Amino acid sequence: MSLPEHREAIDKLDRQIIKLLNERTKHACAIGEYKLQHGQEIYAPHREQQVLKRICSLNEGPIKDGAMRAIYREIMSSSLSLEKTMTIAYLGPEATFTHQAAIVRFGSSLHYSPQKTIADVFSEVSKHRADYGVVPIENSTEGVVNHTLDMFVDSDLKVVSQILLPISHCLLSKAPRKQIKKLYVHPQTLAQCRTWIQKFLPEAELIETSSNARSTQMAKRSRTSAAIAGHLCAEKYNLPIIEHDIQDNAANATRFLVLGRECSPPTGKDRTSIMFSIADKVGALHDSLSPFRRYKINMTKIESRPSKRRAWHYFFFVDFDGHFEDKKIEKAIHLLEQQCAFVKILGSYPNSD
Repeated sequence: MSLPEHREAIDKLDRQIIKLLNERTKHACAIGEYKLQHGQEIYAPHREQQVLKRICSLNEGPIKDGAMRAIYREIMSSSLSLEKTMTIAYLGPEATFTHQAAIVRFGSSLHYSPQKTIADVFSEVSKHRADYGVVPIENSTEGVVNHTLDMFVDSDLKVVSQILLPISHCLLSKAPRKQIKKLYVHPQTLAQCRTWIQKFLPEAELIETSSNARSTQMAKRSRTSAAIAGHLCAEKYNLPIIEHDIQDNAANATRFLVLGRECSPPTGKDRTSIMFSIADKVGALHDSLSPFRRYKINMTKIESRPSKRRAWHYFFFVDFDGHFEDKKIEKAIHLLEQQCAFVKILGSYPNSD
């Protein structure tokens, strides 16, 4: 085919694609209207995962599966925005990794509301000022975000989805690296890039900030200053990237949780998060873990936090494979409730990331 013929074929296909996308959107809007009439949540993480899994199974290339998922993420985001005016609260400010994670999950068509603290994100969703919230829960290098765990103690919100985001830190500055005298950096980011900083910017004055976005704003004010942040910050604040991928761990990633008011139904590949407290007696923690062993449930994480209500009293947070509606999970939790002073299901959600 000649160049004009290829272009003509593309124009013809574009007409067909646009027609089909609008037909798909009409069906999605009809489903949204049905859900609203019956008091159901518009966003369905389990259905979302089914769609993404199916389109990847149908994909024969040359488009990569990751690119195809990104395309469909925006298609679904556009449909959601037409079904209902949805607001997603997230730990701000704009252009942080939490903001980026929210966009990865919900697409760019929805309304995003940055919040100053993790507590504010919980509050916005609890008070129905936001439909969902996105908060960080753990980093592969620096570990758990304790404030997020603490918020679950008194909150009725549920974990409805998770987001695993690879974290790539960049050095942003108007100056070459050798001319940098001040480095603005968030404490978490500093911990993830400490070896690189010591090797390549040993003489720079380190100034800690409240967020990567704030680091970028401060660095932009001086020609001899720099910030460590992500690509989104570089784009939003128009500060050049002079070094890419400066994190110490190449596999650096952060896990985020999507907060909502209702759990998703089982998908066959789920994760459940719970919290519990134990009686003050010898062997209590060992006994509390026995239901997981008895019913052969794979625990993927356990963390402890002081209760802040009573000295030397702790809450334990556990993630494990399965959905709380699964029969063996139900039996294990029932047995756990008999052995513990307090048990709370934080949510079951697709374990696809």
